[in-house]
Amino acid sequence: MTQSKVTNLKKNVAPYEKTDTKSSIRQLFNTLVPLVLLWYGAYLSLSVSYWLTLPLALVTAGFVIRTFIIFHDCCHQSFFKSRLANEIIGTITGVLTLCPYQQWKYSHSVHHATSSNLDKRGTGDMWVLTVDEYAASPLWRRIAYRFYRNPFVMLGLGPVAIFLFQYRFNRKGAKRKERVNTYVTNFSIVALYALLCWAIGWQAFLMVQGPVFFVSGLLGIWLFYVQHQFEDSYFENEEEWSYVKAAVEGSSYYKLPKLLQWITGNIGFHHVHHLSPRVPNYYLEKAHNETPPLQKATTITLRKSLQSLRFRLWDEKGKTFVGFKDVKKVLHKNDAAAKTIKSNPSLQGK
Repeated sequence: MTQSKVTNLKKNVAPYEKTDTKSSIRQLFNTLVPLVLLWYGAYLSLSVSYWLTLPLALVTAGFVIRTFIIFHDCCHQSFFKSRLANEIIGTITGVLTLCPYQQWKYSHSVHHATSSNLDKRGTGDMWVLTVDEYAASPLWRRIAYRFYRNPFVMLGLGPVAIFLFQYRFNRKGAKRKERVNTYVTNFSIVALYALLCWAIGWQAFLMVQGPVFFVSGLLGIWLFYVQHQFEDSYFENEEEWSYVKAAVEGSSYYKLPKLLQWITGNIGFHHVHHLSPRVPNYYLEKAHNETPPLQKATTITLRKSLQSLRFRLWDEKGKTFVGFKDVKKVLHKNDAAAKTIKSNPSLQGK
């Protein structure tokens, strides 16, 4: 992608980098009100049958995801024009989604600034090793990586490890404002959960909040995973890395059915979001539809997204994700290519 195309693409998206206060308030209303009512309905259903509670909890979890999208937009200062309003709503929705606003805002901004950069991995992203790195790793590291990338671990233990534990602690070097916000969020979560346990009993609370938490956490991790881990994604070292390419080629367009698209706050248009984080979620689809170059982003359907579970390692030479079973084959292919180049000096540098 030439520099002129990069500049034009940014200019094309610029008109959508605007906040509409009415749309934001409307979204708060059509997200938080159903969330509360559905949670309460799930509690009332306990007196009828837990088999009625579970589907209600599943729908409630969907609205937790939608609440997280509001939180996410607040972190990017795209939900309201006022920084203070974003911080207040971001902190409140952060309590509901178990995410401390200032802490998550920092790590996510690093994610946007370094996404798909092989030299700047480790903050706000998922653990990705290249084929060569995996092959050169000691046994303990390979075992740890396989454990981490196992779908049952990532989607089963992941929600507990991240939302219940990781987000409860400040990072080393966090500034005072960030640390205080984490403490306030933690205290608010404990107070809210204690109040609910007092009001309805801890057993009833766990029977409702347990599945709501687990399903919403699982879906949140899945969305983040599938929007960057697809076969022909984009990863480069610092000297070759491009912010725009990382956005358009390293983030997918996750094409979901309309209902799921609404529940997930249009986050499937992830390529648009990474190109311009200041576009609020309710303008992402419009920006995609009215900007032809963005429509060339890799499209992932619901069925196709399931294939991403087998993508574990990035093959730098092949520019593609591969599975663990492909490691030996890829290494053999790379070695053969290296020998060919070594024996033919004319091919070097190509």
